[in-house]
Amino acid sequence: MSKFNSFEEINSWKKSRIFNKRIYIITENPNFKKDFDFVRQIRRASISISSNIAEGFERNTDKEFIYFLYVAKASAGEVRSQLYLAFDLEYIIKEEFEMLLESVTEISKLLSGFIKYLSPKP
Repeated sequence: MSKFNSFEEINSWKKSRIFNKRIYIITENPNFKKDFDFVRQIRRASISISSNIAEGFERNTDKEFIYFLYVAKASAGEVRSQLYLAFDLEYIIKEEFEMLLESVTEISKLLSGFIKYLSPKP
C-alpha cells in the first residue's frame, strides 16, 4: 500500500478538491447554469475524480486502489472533454477554459504517475 496515512495527504486528491470548487464556481455562471443537465454532468464527473481517489485509498490494497485511480483518471478525461464543449458553447471564456484544462490535465498526469508507482514491477 502507499506510504500515506490518509487520502487527504495525496497530492492528486488535494488538487482535485480545488478543481471541484473551480468547477462549481464556473458552473454558477448564468450562461452555464441554464444548461441544468450539463452542469450536473460536469459536476458529477469532477467530483468523481476526488471521490474515487478517496474510495480507492480506503480499500487498503494496491490492486483495488489502482483500479479506483484508473476510474478517477477516466473521470478526468470526461471532464476534459466536457470543458471543450463548455468552451464551444461559450459557457466559459478562453482564459477559464485554459486554466481548467491545465488543472485537470495535471491531475490526470499525477494519477498516471501514481498508478505507475503502485503497479507491480515485473
